[in-house]
Amino acid sequence: MRPGIEVRPAEPADLDDLVALCLTARAESSVGPQVCTADGSTLAHQIGALAAAPGGSVLVATADGATVGLLLGRLLGPSPFTDEVSLAVEALYVVPGHRRRGVGHALMTGAADLAAAAHAAHVYAAPIPGARGMQRFFVQLGFAPAAAHRVTSTSALQRRLAVDGGAARRPAPRGLEDLIARRRQSRDSSGLDRLVGAPVALTVETPKADQIGRRSSITRHVRRAVQMRLDVESSTTIS
Repeated sequence: MRPGIEVRPAEPADLDDLVALCLTARAESSVGPQVCTADGSTLAHQIGALAAAPGGSVLVATADGATVGLLLGRLLGPSPFTDEVSLAVEALYVVPGHRRRGVGHALMTGAADLAAAAHAAHVYAAPIPGARGMQRFFVQLGFAPAAAHRVTSTSALQRRLAVDGGAARRPAPRGLEDLIARRRQSRDSSGLDRLVGAPVALTVETPKADQIGRRSSITRHVRRAVQMRLDVESSTTIS
């Protein structure tokens, strides 16, 4: 778990913060109605019901005393259809200002610990439709498609989280705008190089003696012709 980030089971005192996080996620998503209801009072009851349901679990992530993320999960099974126990991650959200700082990994580490404690063989996740960033996040953790969900084994998830937790985090990828700006700058620089080209060495040749003589003679002839023209024009009158 990253320093400064704490993940723990939610308490009744966290309910207002959880409702605020869910409403923020709803406003951010292009499919807001599929995330949760817009009524805070109803949402509070729904979160409470999920936390109280058999196998239900709500994790909160805090940083510097502020609630910055949540995970809603539920242990499923065994059932008439399977003898296995699985953990279903139904929602995962991190506030924009704390993304790419390890909050999501810390929440998933908490989820993997829950799964291991319950001897759950697999962890399922259901990313919100259209949330491509969350889809990429689960793919990076090794989740594979499973119907409308994604799934990975609990042991594989723990190994991947351990590797990611011990490795230095890579810088956040630049946005599309930064990529376009870099390509435009590269094209502009290439065009300028083609126009300007390599620096041109300028050399000044010293005129030779015979060249100086010819230039002096030409200068004298030009001066004489100009003087003769002036003399003619000065003697002409217009009646």
